[in-house]
Amino acid sequence: MKRSKVGLALAGGGPAGAIYEIGALKALDDVIIGRSFNEFDVYVGVSAGAFLAANLVNGLTTSQMVRAIVKNEPGEHPFVPETFLKPLAREYRKRLIKASNIFFNSLKNYIEDPWDSSVTTAITKLSKALPVAIFDNEPIRAYLERIYSIKNRTDDFRKLPKPLNVVAVELESGKEVCFGSPGYDHVPISKAVQASSALPGLYPPVEIDGRYFVDGVLKKTMHASVAFDAGCDLVISLNPIVPLNLHTGESVNIPHGYLIEMGLPAILSQTFRTLIYSRLKVGVASYKQRYPGRDILIFEPRKDDYRMFFTNIFTFSDRKNLCEHAYRSTLLQIRDKLETIEPVLKKHGLAIKHRLLHEIPNLWEQVGVALNSKVPLLGRLDRALDYLEDMIKKE
Repeated sequence: MKRSKVGLALAGGGPAGAIYEIGALKALDDVIIGRSFNEFDVYVGVSAGAFLAANLVNGLTTSQMVRAIVKNEPGEHPFVPETFLKPLAREYRKRLIKASNIFFNSLKNYIEDPWDSSVTTAITKLSKALPVAIFDNEPIRAYLERIYSIKNRTDDFRKLPKPLNVVAVELESGKEVCFGSPGYDHVPISKAVQASSALPGLYPPVEIDGRYFVDGVLKKTMHASVAFDAGCDLVISLNPIVPLNLHTGESVNIPHGYLIEMGLPAILSQTFRTLIYSRLKVGVASYKQRYPGRDILIFEPRKDDYRMFFTNIFTFSDRKNLCEHAYRSTLLQIRDKLETIEPVLKKHGLAIKHRLLHEIPNLWEQVGVALNSKVPLLGRLDRALDYLEDMIKKE
C-alpha cells in the first residue's frame, strides 16, 4: 500500500495564537499514532504559524515548545511574548523629524499665501509622516536566528530535512511568495518568518532582495493549498483566528456590549477575525473540487472560546493556562468529532490513541514540568500581580 504524503499547515494569530497552537500541536502529537509532528512530509506556515512550522522541521519537539512557555530550558531560548511587541523606536524618531519638516513647510506656505492653503491640505500632508508600524520585528528575526544556530539546527531552507514553505506577500504587487521554494530558498529562515509575520500597521514591511514583504495572511489564512500542490494526500491544519460569539456556550455570561467596553483593539480584533475566518471557509470549501481525493483536517478554537479572545499573554499564569486549555480543548474536539476524524486518519495510515481522549492527562506532567510543586519565581510574581489586579477591580 502506498504511503500517504502528509503535510502540516499552520495559520497565524500573533503571540496568543502561537501559544494556542503550541498546546494544540502537543495534543495532536500525543493522540495521533503513526507520524511524529517532526516527521511530516511538507510544512507550511504563515506568520506565527511560520515560526512554529520552522521550529518543528528544525527538530524542536512539541514538548520542548510547551516547556519554553513556562521555563528556561538549558541551552534554549525561552518563548517571551515581549520579544514580539517591542516599540519601533527608530521609526518614531524618523517620522517625528518628517512631521516637523512638513509642519513648518505648511506653516511657511500659509504665511506666504493664506488663500492657497487649508487645514485639510496640511492634515493630508501630515498623514505621510505617520509611522508605518507600531512594533519592531527585528527582535523576532534575531530571536529565531539564535534558536536555529544551536544543536545542529539550521537557518538555511536548503539544509532542512523536510520542505518548509514560509508564506509572505510582496507589498508592491500583492503577489504571494513561498520562501523555501526554488528561487526563494536562499533567504534565511529567520528573515522569511520575520517577513511572513509583518502584519501591516503592527510591523514594518521587511526588505528582502530589494523588495518589501508583509504578512502572508493578506492572501490566505493557512495556505494549505501549498501543501496540496506539493503532493500531500492529507493536510493537518491549525487555525487560531476564529471570531468570538458571545451568544452561545460559556460566553453567554459575558455582558451585552462588552466588546465595545473593551475599546478599539477588541473591535478591530473581532473585525479582523471575522474577515479572515469567512475567507478561510470559502477557501477550504474549494479544496474538494481543486484536490479531489485529498483530505484536510482543521483544528481551531470554538467560537464561544472567550479565553482565546481575552487572554493576557504577558502574565505567566495566563500563558500557562492558555497552553493548557488549548491542549485539553483539542483533545476534547477530537473526542467529540471522532466519527469524522478517525476514518480520515485511518485512510492515510494514521490512528488515534483512544485512552488519551477518555483520560486526558496533565499537560505539564506530559512534558516533565512540575509546576505545582516548584513554580518559577516569575510565575509567583505574576500570579501575585494578577491577584492584586483582581482585588482592585472588586473595589
